[in-house]
Amino acid sequence: MIRRLLLASAATLALTSAATADEIWVTNELDDTVSVIDVDSGTVKATYPTGQRPRGITFSRDHSVLYICASDSNAVQVMDPDTGEILHDLPSGADPEQFVISPDDRLLYIANEDDAITTVVDTQSRKVVAQIDVGIEPEGMGISPDGRLQITTSETTNMAHWIDTGTHQVVANTLVDSRPRHAEFSPDGRELWVSSEVGGTVTVFDVETRAELAKIRFQLPNVRPERLQPVGMVFSPDARRIFVALGPADHIAVVDAASREVTDYILVGRRVWHMALSPDGTRLFTTNGVSGDVTIIDVASLTAERTVKVGRFPWGAAARPVP
Repeated sequence: MIRRLLLASAATLALTSAATADEIWVTNELDDTVSVIDVDSGTVKATYPTGQRPRGITFSRDHSVLYICASDSNAVQVMDPDTGEILHDLPSGADPEQFVISPDDRLLYIANEDDAITTVVDTQSRKVVAQIDVGIEPEGMGISPDGRLQITTSETTNMAHWIDTGTHQVVANTLVDSRPRHAEFSPDGRELWVSSEVGGTVTVFDVETRAELAKIRFQLPNVRPERLQPVGMVFSPDARRIFVALGPADHIAVVDAASREVTDYILVGRRVWHMALSPDGTRLFTTNGVSGDVTIIDVASLTAERTVKVGRFPWGAAARPVP
């Protein structure tokens, strides 16, 4: 309790003295905290306590509340980003790891790794509206721009499960390579990209037909193939490129979205997990778990500008524009 009060007090002082600026919020898996990075200065301006083992993190569409997967607390926590206060917990099912929010801000789709289900929670009524059976160890979550399709990937079953959000039913199961960790729709909703950590690939699907369009592989000099483990992905603001975190290879791959060719690699910290673009799209922030820091990348030049120390084992990241 004392630790939590000290953290909250320090965070309040930091926010009082800091200039208003856009932010990147990062979950620290081993510290049970979130760090708030000021985008302009590239410094940590606040740290807030959370439940146990925070991983997935996302904002509501209007950025008025922050959702955090507190995996070992078996809860999705709802935080006020202006104060760092935990407002309440949402029911989440066991071991929530990642989630996505519907375009209308109403429903959270949550991967329950231990129970092989996707839990759907109404953020307004705070009730579970559906639990959908998927494969073993679900983790990766994506939702189409129009909100009609939700994707859950199962790490052990090696599948992408296509869920109709109108009926909350699985309408198709698609095999991918070993241990899929992330699913990302293209901004136009026509393609689905799925990363497979152990398989070392990213598979691209046509959303309308669910046919495989391409399979992307990675190679780096002096890096063993088994260390090239794609996990988190994010599209550039113009949708021409997609950035892929390569885990223990300690690099971000830059992929041309049209040709599906790898065009560059950027060295970051150790064991890169996930990323978030700054609200203006000019900088990319990567969470580097083992080195306990965040690398800031200039998107235009594709160069790493600086490293920011956060908590232990940073995992997820989300951006917040601040007027």
